[in-house]
Amino acid sequence: MKSLIVIPARFGSKRFPGKPLAELCGKAILQRVWEIADAVCRSRDNCEAVVATEEPSAPGEGSAKIIEFCEKHNIPVEITPDSCRSGSDRVWAVAVNRKERPDILLNLQGDNPLCPPQFISALLDAFEEHPETQVATPCTRLDWAALAALRESKKDSPFSGTTVIVGADGNAKWFSKNIIPAIRGEEKLAVAGGFSPVRRHVGLYAYKFAALAYFSQAPLGEYEKFEQLEQLRFIENGIPVRMVDVTYPAGYDAATSGVDSPEDLVRAERLIRQAGELLK
Repeated sequence: MKSLIVIPARFGSKRFPGKPLAELCGKAILQRVWEIADAVCRSRDNCEAVVATEEPSAPGEGSAKIIEFCEKHNIPVEITPDSCRSGSDRVWAVAVNRKERPDILLNLQGDNPLCPPQFISALLDAFEEHPETQVATPCTRLDWAALAALRESKKDSPFSGTTVIVGADGNAKWFSKNIIPAIRGEEKLAVAGGFSPVRRHVGLYAYKFAALAYFSQAPLGEYEKFEQLEQLRFIENGIPVRMVDVTYPAGYDAATSGVDSPEDLVRAERLIRQAGELLK
């Protein structure tokens, strides 16, 4: 199957303007994300990657800086319409303009510099292992210490970090920026150690072409609007979202998600300095 990794990168983040070009341990966040995607493509057949950004409002401002950065670093970049409502819509805008239609499209957000490349490979593999899959995304089980760390991080960044309920069929039942499920008798359960019942969603998506085509035309879901989680649009429209369990490399913090705020950038820098680089 032919795969295309698209990296949506917006300069005008409300919570963290200029985020894709913010430096993280000496490299721009976007540079780190590109290197992850490139490493995956080099390890697989029929796999390409490209950055997708919005139309520049003026030379030298906003997304024009992202385009200039990509050109300087020989990173393929495509301009997508301002009308794109989400990263997935931006991925679709790239897909429909390709001369050769990809079988699988993968959305690697441009603010996710802590995504292990093996997570991307696991998603792409899921479509071969489960041919009925329409949409796939990873999650990681949190032990009690990681759950406590996630709660602590939400004190500064309440909308950082998404959790997910997974059904017995391996598909997502629901996603939320709140920590779900609520846990009665947590102190007693935590004493036993092991994993908590909480899974943290990793902000990485892969879709079959037809599934993303449907998504691009479907109206925003009611709960998608409240949570601002685009994956809820699939669930609200009856399209199964397959969850792929993944495990972070040694030393990496499973409670750490993408960089949504300056506080997240500080935590990400601390993590890299302690655990080392993802790409050796």
